[in-house]
Amino acid sequence: MTERPTQDRPAPAEKTSTFGGRLTSLRPAPAGSASNGDTSLNPRPQKEPKVAVGPSRRARLRLTRIDPWSVMKTAFLLSIAAGIVSVVAVLMVWSVLGGAGVWTSINQTVADVVGEDSMGNFDIETYLGTSRVVGFTMVIAAIDVVLLTAIATLSAFLYNMAAALLGGIEITLAEDR
Repeated sequence: MTERPTQDRPAPAEKTSTFGGRLTSLRPAPAGSASNGDTSLNPRPQKEPKVAVGPSRRARLRLTRIDPWSVMKTAFLLSIAAGIVSVVAVLMVWSVLGGAGVWTSINQTVADVVGEDSMGNFDIETYLGTSRVVGFTMVIAAIDVVLLTAIATLSAFLYNMAAALLGGIEITLAEDR
């Protein structure tokens, strides 16, 4: 086993630290500077020189194929999210209407128009109850999940056929400076 000779490295003349995302020096300011011998970090880092602004780079791309499997997965997840949002929204609106006394107001209006004695035991909430409305919304949301997934997948197949004939959609991307 051989030993390597160690090299003595000179100590750095100054320590560096990051301040505000930029590398700054921790050395003391010169004696005649405006900092009056303050050794703290400079609160305003030096500005970097501006780069000459030239024309931006552009790239022309052509979208010639969309993967129907990824479209189907994405459409399925987005339509499930839309179904959940619609059920929650209907439930919230129905709760607000109940809390605002809309159902008792409708019952009173029907009683005034028809008459108390001929109305019998009428209550609007027995016909339009929360459970019925939320259940109907869930059925509609399930149908929407199936339809939106199928339509999106079919659209991907149709786009691929049209792109094979016409060449697809051409997109020009430009770099922002």
